[in-house]
Formats: sequence, structure tokens, C-alpha cells
Amino acid sequence: MRDNFGYYEGLAAVILGISVDSPYTLLKFKQEFNYQFELLSDFNKEASPAYGAFYDVFNLGLKGVSKRAAFVIDEAQNIIYAEVLEKAGDLPDFDAIAAAVK
Repeated sequence: MRDNFGYYEGLAAVILGISVDSPYTLLKFKQEFNYQFELLSDFNKEASPAYGAFYDVFNLGLKGVSKRAAFVIDEAQNIIYAEVLEKAGDLPDFDAIAAAVK
């Protein structure tokens, strides 16, 4: 999203990243990787499970980790695109996201 952020300008789209990391960790991450969009903390682990994007147990016994996922939500708050990935190293289909935003 960072590398193609300009695509979304002028489309009345808002990009948000959500992670179970703390707000402090996300602020440092945002600064380090120069993200132009907001990163929100789901530290209490409410949003990730609600969207089906949550590992109860992840690698090495880590618990409560968000899955990599992408959602496009329209003006009426309907999910018009959803992609939840099982492998943390995979990336969402950015072309499909762009098409849904259009």
C-alpha cells in the first residue's frame, strides 16, 4: 500500500493498517517504513477476531497474532472485498483491492 499510495489519492478512500501491536510499536514502525496512512492498534484483540483475521496460536507458540488480511469497506459500511491470508509471508491481491476501491 505504501508504494502505491498515490493511486488512492482522489478516490475518497481511507487506508488504515490494524495490528495487535501496541500504539508505541506501531508509531515506530510507521516512522521507520515511512507509511503515509494510519496504523491502528488492536492491542485488546477485538477487531482482528471479529473480522476472522486472527491466529489463536501462531508460530513458536505465540498467541493472539493478527493474520495478514485486506478489506474494502464502502460508504454504507458494507465489506465489498475481503481477503484473509493463512501464510504471514503472503501479500494481498493489490490489483483486486484497487478494483474494489474504484
